[in-house]
Amino acid sequence: MTSSDGSTPAPPQHSATRLVTAGRDTKAQKGFVNPPVFHGSTVLYPTAEDLHAHRAEFTYGRHGTPTTRALQDVLMALEGPQCAGVGLAPSGLSAISTTLLAVLKAGDHLLVCDNAYRPTRNFCEGMLKRLGIETSYFDPMIGGGIAALFKPNTRAVLVEAPGSQSFEMPDLRAIADVAHAHSALVIDDNTWATPLYHRSLEQGVDISMQAGTKYIGGHSDIMFGTISANAKAWPLVTEAIRLLGVCAGPDDVYLALRGVRTLSVRLAQHHRSGLDIARWLAGRPEVARVLHPALETDPGHAIWKRDFTGASGLFSIVLKPVPQKAVDTMLNTLKLFGMGFSWGGFESLAIPFDCSEYRTATKWAPGGPTLRLHIGLENVDDLKADLDRGFAALQAAV
Repeated sequence: MTSSDGSTPAPPQHSATRLVTAGRDTKAQKGFVNPPVFHGSTVLYPTAEDLHAHRAEFTYGRHGTPTTRALQDVLMALEGPQCAGVGLAPSGLSAISTTLLAVLKAGDHLLVCDNAYRPTRNFCEGMLKRLGIETSYFDPMIGGGIAALFKPNTRAVLVEAPGSQSFEMPDLRAIADVAHAHSALVIDDNTWATPLYHRSLEQGVDISMQAGTKYIGGHSDIMFGTISANAKAWPLVTEAIRLLGVCAGPDDVYLALRGVRTLSVRLAQHHRSGLDIARWLAGRPEVARVLHPALETDPGHAIWKRDFTGASGLFSIVLKPVPQKAVDTMLNTLKLFGMGFSWGGFESLAIPFDCSEYRTATKWAPGGPTLRLHIGLENVDDLKADLDRGFAALQAAV
C-alpha cells in the first residue's frame, strides 16, 4: 500500500520501540539524546502583548517544561490511541487522590474493589468521607454482578487489576460495561502490569493510574505517579491537576523518563523470573498456594490471559500453617530478599501481610501466613537458593 505521495507508509511501531523513540527531539536538544532537566518556575515573555495573551509554549514551571512534555509523550505512546492526556503527580497516592477528587463531589457514591491498595481505602474513609462522599466496597471477582451495587448517585468505580496483595483478577470489561450503562466512570490502578502489558484504556477504563515509583522509575529512587485518561475523562483530570497544584519535581521527572526507556527489557525479565520462582514455589512443601494470575492454576488466569500481554515480578504466597515466629525467622534468614515496602525496583523483596483487618466486602482467610514477594533482577538460581535457606530456617523454628 502506498500513500498519496507515492511513498510506502512505515508499519506501526511496537511498544518497545515507542518507549525508546517517543518524546525525543534531538534537533531541539542540540544533538543530545536526552532532554535536559529543566529546573524552573518563571518563564519570561518577550513582549507585553505576549504576556497579556499568555502566548508561549510554556507559561509556568508548575504547568510543564520540555522535560515533563517528553515524559508525557512517551507515556501517551505507551497507553495507546485512547489516551487523551497524561498527568504527572509527585507520588502514586497523589495520582489516586487527585483522580478521585477530579471525578467526585459532595453527595456522590464511589464503588471500590475490596482488594484495593490500603492507602486508597484510607483516603476514601478519611478525606472523601469528610467531603460527604460515600464509598462502598465490592468483591473484586464480582464481574457484571456489580450492577446490583449501583445507586442513583454512583459516579465512579475504582478497580485494582490485580490487587497488589491478594492478586484477585477482576473482569474489567464486564465492570466497565455496567458502569458506563449507569453513566459512571471506571478508574484502574494499573501499577502491577503498566500499560506495556495491560492497556486498560482499550478495555473500557476511563482513567488509568500508576505509581511510577515502581516499574516506571525501576530503581527504587523516586516517588512518582501518573494519571492517564480518555477524551471523556481528561478534562476533569487536567482541571483537578491545575486547581490542586499537582506537580512532580524536575529531577524525579527526569529519572522517570530515564527509567521508562528501559521498561520493556526490565519488565520482561521481571515477568520471566517471577513466573519461574512462582512455579518453583508452587512445588515447595511449605507453600499451600501461590497467588499469581499468570499461573494456569490461578482463578484469575483466564482473564489475565485475555486482557494482559505479560506479568510483573510481584505476587504472593500462602504458607502452610506455622507460627508467626517461624515466618519471622525465615525473613530474618533471607539475604537477597530485603524487607521493605514498595516494589518495582531491581531488588527482590519479601514482606508478610494480612488483609483480614481491613477487608469488608470479602473475608480474607487464606489458611496460613501470607508473604508478598517481588522478584527483582538477580539470578533466579541465587534467589531460589536464598529462599531454600529461608525455608530451612522456617522448618527449624517450628
